[in-house]
Amino acid sequence: MFAPESVTLRIYYDGLCPLCLREMQHLKRLDQAQRLDLQDINATDFVERFPHIDRMHADRILHGELADGRLLYGLDVTVLAWRIVGRGHWVSFLRWPLVRPLADRAYLFFARHRHRISGWFGRPATCVDERCTRR
Repeated sequence: MFAPESVTLRIYYDGLCPLCLREMQHLKRLDQAQRLDLQDINATDFVERFPHIDRMHADRILHGELADGRLLYGLDVTVLAWRIVGRGHWVSFLRWPLVRPLADRAYLFFARHRHRISGWFGRPATCVDERCTRR
């Protein structure tokens, strides 16, 4: 994919999703080289700062952007982010040829139901019309 030591990545994530927010906080703690730029798609000025990112689409699937403007989606973002912080071995199997299609389907299921799933892990969310806030 990419040599992680030379890559910077902007991640557009859902900060209202407790599990998503927790993962981003963990990545930020591990990002000693500060090569990740984490952007909450729910920020009030998100559309003005990132007009090239469709917030509704970014709410359905994780978006990442490389320094050259290329966009990545879903588990490609997750795997690269963990590689950048030196923990790619935890998730690299998700991109193996036989695992990738199943992992991508599982990710899309998770993305669609992430707020309810967060509640299963003790991080309940209040959801109205698929928009959720932490309690």
